[in-house]
Amino acid sequence: MNVLFVCLGNICRSPMAEAVFREQVEQAGLDQVIQVDSAGTGDWHIGHPPHEGTRKLLDEHGITYEGMRARQLHPTDFQTYTYIVCMDPSNEQNVLAWEGSGSRTSEVLRFMSLLPEENREEVPDPYYTGNFEEVYRLVQAGCERLLKRIKEEHKFMS
Repeated sequence: MNVLFVCLGNICRSPMAEAVFREQVEQAGLDQVIQVDSAGTGDWHIGHPPHEGTRKLLDEHGITYEGMRARQLHPTDFQTYTYIVCMDPSNEQNVLAWEGSGSRTSEVLRFMSLLPEENREEVPDPYYTGNFEEVYRLVQAGCERLLKRIKEEHKFMS
């Protein structure tokens, strides 16, 4: 079972979601059955660590991001990952266009579909807004819902 979080540059939202979800998976005792990664649709930041604002928030919450480096989405990701979770509609469109061939085995979903009560389409990009705290709040809540969904759908106990 593999989960891939996708945003534009893979330095703010998707690495934050990767780190938060990995922490939740470990706390649930499911780290041997659920692997987590992140990627960007763009190639501007390949090889870079998460954004300083993302690292600061993760540090404040005691969540590790050691060794994380930005990478770009790859065609093989569509066969590797069970879930590809997109942080906004543009990312989702790019992911679906990138895949294009119809050979994917992944379920592509929009992150905010996990939080319908928020009544918003996207996790705002803190690279532009600077609001890393709001992103963390959404990511934390959405990742909890995603883990609950995966546990129910795949009958995982923790």
